[in-house]
Amino acid sequence: MPNGILGWLLIGLVAGALGKLIMPGRDPGGIIVTILFGIMGALLAFYLTPLLGLNIHDSSWQAYAAATAGAVVLLLFYRMVMVRRI
Repeated sequence: MPNGILGWLLIGLVAGALGKLIMPGRDPGGIIVTILFGIMGALLAFYLTPLLGLNIHDSSWQAYAAATAGAVVLLLFYRMVMVRRI
């Protein structure tokens, strides 16, 4: 798997799909939006984990877990904002 940001983007694709499995529901945009949240969650994890003192390698299971957690958090936040908007 590629290193750096490209690796985290690829991990984000998987994290988005896992996020959709963890949090099923009818979201505007469906799986496409969830995959984008996975990518954003992976990038969030890429930048936040060093600040938290965590050393996560690109191809480890920890990278997938961090990206999936980021995707789930962003999806929760998105759903909270969209519910209040409606």
